Amino acid sequence: MKKLPLQKNRLTREFYARPTEIVARELLGKCLMRRTNQQWVGGIIVETEAYLADSDAASHSARGKTRSNASMFSAAGTLYVYPIHAKYCMNAVTESSGRGSAVLIRAIQPVWGIEQMQSNRQTQDLKRLTRGPAMLCQAIAVDRSDDGIDLTTDRNILIAPPRTPSPAADIHATPRIGISKAIDERLRFFYRGNPFVSGPKRDHL
Repeated sequence: MKKLPLQKNRLTREFYARPTEIVARELLGKCLMRRTNQQWVGGIIVETEAYLADSDAASHSARGKTRSNASMFSAAGTLYVYPIHAKYCMNAVTESSGRGSAVLIRAIQPVWGIEQMQSNRQTQDLKRLTRGPAMLCQAIAVDRSDDGIDLTTDRNILIAPPRTPSPAADIHATPRIGISKAIDERLRFFYRGNPFVSGPKRDHL
């Protein structure tokens, strides 16, 4: 069993309260952890997308604050969870309260509680566990009931630095995927060549 990151080392609010593009890039290599069924599950973040507060037609905040997206306008470090096709996507809110910016966590490399994640996803295929935002949420049992929790204080979900620095990796920025607006903005960040990254096959090479 691999050692878990210490909760006291979780990312602080100051980490999230910065420009969204910077947070999206620097979340790569961090540990996403979720306690479910009395055990920790999760892994290393390998793919993110930034959604901006200003002039970003693809961002949920573009239509203003609503009952559905209210968490996106909360304090930096808030978890914003939204439904999509009967599944869910999770985001870390960035910058300052009222801004409406966040980072979508698209994929992790599974490390902890793999058997539990396989059970949650009903698959033994490691590459089908957490490779994409909806798969990820299902694997680590995140749903709409988690919307609005504070990632900097919550006892059951957190993002933390690895115990040892991650080895140097090739970080690429490309246009976001799975959207129909603002499709040319290079706001998707991922470890090139990582097999757990979602999207086009060329991203894994």
